[in-house]
Amino acid sequence: MQNSETKLDIYKEKLKQESQKVLECRQKHEAKSCFECENLIGCESRKAYVQAVYESMSQGQSGGFEF
Repeated sequence: MQNSETKLDIYKEKLKQESQKVLECRQKHEAKSCFECENLIGCESRKAYVQAVYESMSQGQSGGFEF
Protein backbone atom coordinates (compact mmCIF):
# COMPACT_ATOMS: atom_id res chain seq x y z
CA MET A 1 0.00 0.00 0.00
CA GLN A 2 2.83 2.39 0.87
CA ASN A 3 4.36 2.02 -2.62
CA SER A 4 1.10 2.87 -4.43
CA GLU A 5 0.56 5.90 -2.18
CA THR A 6 4.08 7.12 -2.92
CA LYS A 7 3.42 6.69 -6.64
CA LEU A 8 0.22 8.76 -6.36
CA ASP A 9 2.08 11.45 -4.43
CA ILE A 10 4.63 11.71 -7.25
CA TYR A 11 1.88 12.39 -9.79
CA LYS A 12 0.14 14.88 -7.51
CA GLU A 13 3.39 16.75 -6.87
CA LYS A 14 4.25 16.87 -10.59
CA LEU A 15 0.77 18.20 -11.36
CA LYS A 16 1.12 20.83 -8.65
CA GLN A 17 4.50 21.95 -10.02
CA GLU A 18 3.34 22.15 -13.63
CA SER A 19 0.15 23.93 -12.61
CA GLN A 20 2.19 26.55 -10.77
CA LYS A 21 4.42 27.07 -13.83
CA VAL A 22 1.37 27.65 -16.04
CA LEU A 23 -0.14 30.11 -13.55
CA GLU A 24 3.13 32.04 -13.35
CA CYS A 25 3.37 32.15 -17.13
CA ARG A 26 -0.20 33.44 -17.44
CA GLN A 27 0.55 36.15 -14.87
CA LYS A 28 3.70 37.10 -16.73
CA HIS A 29 1.72 37.43 -19.98
CA GLU A 30 -1.20 39.09 -18.17
CA ALA A 31 -3.60 36.45 -19.48
CA LYS A 32 -6.57 34.92 -17.70
CA SER A 33 -6.30 31.82 -19.86
CA CYS A 34 -3.68 30.11 -21.99
CA PHE A 35 -6.07 30.52 -24.90
CA GLU A 36 -5.41 34.27 -24.81
CA CYS A 37 -1.69 33.72 -25.40
CA GLU A 38 -0.15 33.93 -28.86
CA ASN A 39 2.27 31.14 -27.85
CA LEU A 40 -0.48 28.58 -27.09
CA ILE A 41 0.46 26.30 -29.96
CA GLY A 42 3.80 24.73 -29.15
CA CYS A 43 3.98 26.07 -25.59
CA GLU A 44 6.23 23.77 -23.60
CA SER A 45 4.77 24.86 -20.24
CA ARG A 46 1.24 24.02 -21.32
CA LYS A 47 2.37 20.77 -22.92
CA ALA A 48 4.07 19.70 -19.67
CA TYR A 49 0.95 20.70 -17.70
CA VAL A 50 -1.39 18.70 -19.94
CA GLN A 51 0.94 15.69 -19.68
CA ALA A 52 0.98 16.02 -15.87
CA VAL A 53 -2.83 16.15 -15.82
CA TYR A 54 -3.03 13.03 -17.97
CA GLU A 55 -0.50 11.16 -15.82
CA SER A 56 -2.28 12.23 -12.64
CA MET A 57 -5.62 11.00 -13.94
CA SER A 58 -4.26 7.74 -15.35
CA GLN A 59 -1.82 7.26 -12.44
CA GLY A 60 0.93 6.31 -14.87
CA GLN A 61 -1.03 3.59 -16.63
CA SER A 62 -0.77 3.75 -20.41
CA GLY A 63 -3.44 3.21 -23.01
CA GLY A 64 -7.19 3.14 -22.83
CA PHE A 65 -7.62 6.35 -20.88
CA GLU A 66 -10.64 8.38 -21.97
CA PHE A 67 -11.62 11.89 -20.89
